[in-house]
Amino acid sequence: MSTANSLQVFDPTTPGQDLTAYIASVNSIAMLTPEQELGLAKKYYYEDNVDAARQLVLSHLRFVVHMSKTFSGYGLSQADLIQEGNVGLMKAVKRFNPEVGVRLVSFAVHWIKAEMHEYILRNWRIVKIATTKAQRKLFFNLRSSKKRLGWLNNEEAEAMAQDLGVDAKVVRQMEGRMASYDTAFDADSDSDDEAAYKAPAFYLEDQASDLATNVEEDELEEITNSSLHSAMSELDDRSKDILNSRWLSENKATLHELANRYGISAERIRQLEKNAMNKIKVKMAA
Repeated sequence: MSTANSLQVFDPTTPGQDLTAYIASVNSIAMLTPEQELGLAKKYYYEDNVDAARQLVLSHLRFVVHMSKTFSGYGLSQADLIQEGNVGLMKAVKRFNPEVGVRLVSFAVHWIKAEMHEYILRNWRIVKIATTKAQRKLFFNLRSSKKRLGWLNNEEAEAMAQDLGVDAKVVRQMEGRMASYDTAFDADSDSDDEAAYKAPAFYLEDQASDLATNVEEDELEEITNSSLHSAMSELDDRSKDILNSRWLSENKATLHELANRYGISAERIRQLEKNAMNKIKVKMAA
């Protein structure tokens, strides 16, 4: 069994239904002294000792619980946040180098936060509210910086934009995303007529789109492409190259360029092109 898989089967890293009991349990695990931590870290780093990694993880579970409380304002389950943070802790233990000279908790903070951040962004809205690194940073800074429930006034938006190093317009956009809410596309089965017609399914229809027409156009395009390919295959190599170079290539060739290629006049190239086009038209009309 690999080290990563071994770390993931520890029951204490997965909160059960009784969160209070879980928190009491991890808080009862003794903290390690710097010397004990260093010794265990070296055992795991140099000897791949899974039991040492287990002790490092267990002794730091209390820190994950503490960090999960800082994200309590997002309306998500603390147990789920803890579980995601524990994944980050295990990743940190796996990557921890005891020779760097820092405590494990200082190194693990980044990994624990990263997993919690990803979970929040994945579950706070059905549609992702932040996808880029800059948007994620703005999202969490905006959540922690807002001092009231209302919308930011112009002065507050400008000040926040300056603090975060972004344009005030970007702050307004993210604030609008955060103020939005999820709604079902279709109406509930027990909704009355008035409520049903407010569902997005009734007013988000693309009036310019017709499924039957789209299918018909796709089939026609497929048939046309197939006929063109068949007609082109019956041409001689020179005529085929002329048509490809003149019409189908991204960098279309001129008559004079093709004339130089084949050592004939540009007028002769034009005649060969015209003859090839006529042959294709006849073939496709048959």
